[in-house]
Amino acid sequence: MKRIITVLCAFMLVIMPVADVKAEATEKQTTQAKAKQLADMLVQNYGVTSMQYAIMDKGEMILSDGAGFHDKASQKAVDKDTMYGIGSVSKMVVTTAVMMLVDSGKVDLDQPLTTYITDFKMADPRYKEITPRMLMNHSSGLYGSQYGNSILFDDNDTRNHDELLIKLQAERLKSRPGEYSVYCNDGFQLLEILVERVSGQSYSKYVEQSISKPLQLGSTKTPLDSFNRDKLAGTYWPTFKSKMPVENANIIGTGGIYSTAEELTQFAEVLMGNRPDLLSKASAKAMQSPEYRKGIWVSDEINSFNYGLGWDAVELAPFSEYGIKALTKGGDTIMYHASLITIPEHDISMAVLSSGGSSVFDQMFASKVLLEVLKEQGIIDNIKPDRTFSVPVQTEMPAELKDYSGLYGTVGATTEINIQDGAFTLPAMLGGLIAEQKYVYTGDGYFTGKDGSVKVSFVKERNAKTYVKVQGYLSLPGLGQMGMSTYDYQKLEPNKLDAVTQEKWAARNGVNYFALDEKITSLFYLVPSQLIKNFKVNAEHGYVNGTQIKDVNYAVNVAEIPVMNGRDAFDLELMMKKDAEILTQNGQQYISEKAIRPIFSGKSGIATIPANGQARWYAIDGKSAEKTITVDSPKHGGYAVYDDQGQALQFSIATGEQSTKLPKKGFIVFGGNAGDVFHIRLK
Repeated sequence: MKRIITVLCAFMLVIMPVADVKAEATEKQTTQAKAKQLADMLVQNYGVTSMQYAIMDKGEMILSDGAGFHDKASQKAVDKDTMYGIGSVSKMVVTTAVMMLVDSGKVDLDQPLTTYITDFKMADPRYKEITPRMLMNHSSGLYGSQYGNSILFDDNDTRNHDELLIKLQAERLKSRPGEYSVYCNDGFQLLEILVERVSGQSYSKYVEQSISKPLQLGSTKTPLDSFNRDKLAGTYWPTFKSKMPVENANIIGTGGIYSTAEELTQFAEVLMGNRPDLLSKASAKAMQSPEYRKGIWVSDEINSFNYGLGWDAVELAPFSEYGIKALTKGGDTIMYHASLITIPEHDISMAVLSSGGSSVFDQMFASKVLLEVLKEQGIIDNIKPDRTFSVPVQTEMPAELKDYSGLYGTVGATTEINIQDGAFTLPAMLGGLIAEQKYVYTGDGYFTGKDGSVKVSFVKERNAKTYVKVQGYLSLPGLGQMGMSTYDYQKLEPNKLDAVTQEKWAARNGVNYFALDEKITSLFYLVPSQLIKNFKVNAEHGYVNGTQIKDVNYAVNVAEIPVMNGRDAFDLELMMKKDAEILTQNGQQYISEKAIRPIFSGKSGIATIPANGQARWYAIDGKSAEKTITVDSPKHGGYAVYDDQGQALQFSIATGEQSTKLPKKGFIVFGGNAGDVFHIRLK
């Protein structure tokens, strides 16, 4: 889920600019005081509503604190019992559950997945090669994420879980299983199903009985559990004033667990091998192995991603720079964010949870505090200062590097790289945290960005693919730096289209397609980039949104990029249904904006959800523009309003508001159960 959150993270920094951040602490301050100062700075400057953090050292809780408000309206402070969604840190729970079954002899990580999920099938015969280990180390070759109807407000509908195997039957693999690792959410959903099939219990019940109960984790729950939802930290959306309803991430194995910082550090004792009564030391150790090295991977440099089993990193920077092995798992839903770091050799773990912000902020905060702990305990002598960079000095480029010019792609996008006079421009990366900029040749095969913090090179890997390698340091005021080394783009082969196909796709350039199958309770109505697909067609080269066009109605994924940027792949398939062009992507349907009618312009009217239960979209035009709409929604219905830039101006499920002023141009969507009728008044 990190791709969504990268965009949200950048959005937060735009609407809440970080200025004059002061987080420097004096040497005389204790680690506790420094942590508190940093936490308050995050709340004040980084869009964090509240956060909670805890450190366990050799089985003893040495720090437990928080910042911000559990609830803004009541001004109730966060305490140690405040619960948060932990997002993808939940992957460590399902990984542990499977490893417990390995310990009991019920699962072999290297047997085919079909041994345990006999009805698992895909439209690619190589699926039979997928093993549970490949799901844990992200090397299965699965496209990535079936996000549809996964994260819902006050709704624990299990349809995403229930439909996964059916949807995967129509999906191909993007690479041979085991060839390389790239982040994959669906793998952990399959692990959830594996636990259910092997144990004979629901996943929620297995977690409760086999993990939470033995560890006495009273606040570690799933959306399907019964517990007091008032214990959950309040969540807020930047453009709405009211508190949001409860967020349920119903992709439980991937990201659906709720917990507290203290309980996560207790769980970390299992991950470090300190609870052999639950998980053997051998299994805990196996989870920490450098699994990423088994396949194609960006060459070893300081990095924040190097996968183990479940873990995002098993050689986490900056700790690796001190010769210390640290492991981390980060997590983001839409509303909640989390980071867990463990240092097994010193038996230390830290958990940071937040409402608002991002797991990137949480991880950088945790790293900074843990370095203080290591220094205070004499494990390290000093904390190394942040790296400084200088403006690059351009040098003469070898002529052969110009051959790297051409069309490159990543999941969702293509870009032309035209190397001229030893320089080229790349679009913004990391959702805008690395700005669009020119990179100039500075020697040794590297091109360097304007402030010297980001270097780019070209690498031809053993799979014969050429990648754009990006090495850099993300610097955030007050939080320090995060080192990254990734493959961001893949060079694409020419794909010449016949005249008819080229004309058909060129006509779709810039057209929006609107989601029909997403429940109106979905949080994605706040993140329209997940609901509204905009086609960017490069008809000359034969690509659309990073996929390769095959015929007039079909385009397929070609991205095979390790680490992160090859994740969440998709194919595109279009068809005519009555008079509307319908897009199918990842098993979800979307309707072309060309088929969307204007909403009526009279004083009153109705909108009815069709028998198939799909959402109803309408355009806001000159006749309805800037009028106030009042909607009488049925019990399970709601609506959302967007301007012509796709920003959500109203979402009744989130705000409870039934009236809103329409923009000059935009769209409105109604969703509910089949046959639901909305009574609408315009004034």
